[in-house]
Amino acid sequence: MAEERHKRKERGADRMKSGYAKAEQRNQAAREALKPLDEGERPAVVTVGAVVAGLIALSIVAGSLAGVKVNGETPKVPQILAPALIMGVMSWGMWRARYWAVLGFQLILVFLIFSAVFGLTVQAATVAQFAATLGLLAVSGAFFFFMVKAMARIQMPDRGPRE
Repeated sequence: MAEERHKRKERGADRMKSGYAKAEQRNQAAREALKPLDEGERPAVVTVGAVVAGLIALSIVAGSLAGVKVNGETPKVPQILAPALIMGVMSWGMWRARYWAVLGFQLILVFLIFSAVFGLTVQAATVAQFAATLGLLAVSGAFFFFMVKAMARIQMPDRGPRE
């Protein structure tokens, strides 16, 4: 009985090693299929992200200058400058195809995705709220998905010939 259990355990370990080997082959093929970015090149999704981040930064500043109130109160200067500065720097970084900026934007997208899921499960009370939250989830999820490959290309080392 113990010997049979040991053989099953070995077969399971062999299958797991085989599965890891196959997965690593697929990963290697995916890495080899990636084309490094040319000098000054920026993936389209990163360009769109840079524009969106820039528009968000501008909208924060414009709202402040227009005297917009949040929950009946005028936001304090740090509450305006911090998000505007973060989004502005992120926009600049994505425009320059910097990995850290794309990663930061993806972090914001993750917060949006979690917020949208929470909104769908707990807070959406009307059909309009449900539809808008579902739209937010679809857009932020698609954005996140397409940025993954762009991040891989940005992070990729140049594969030029060695000197």
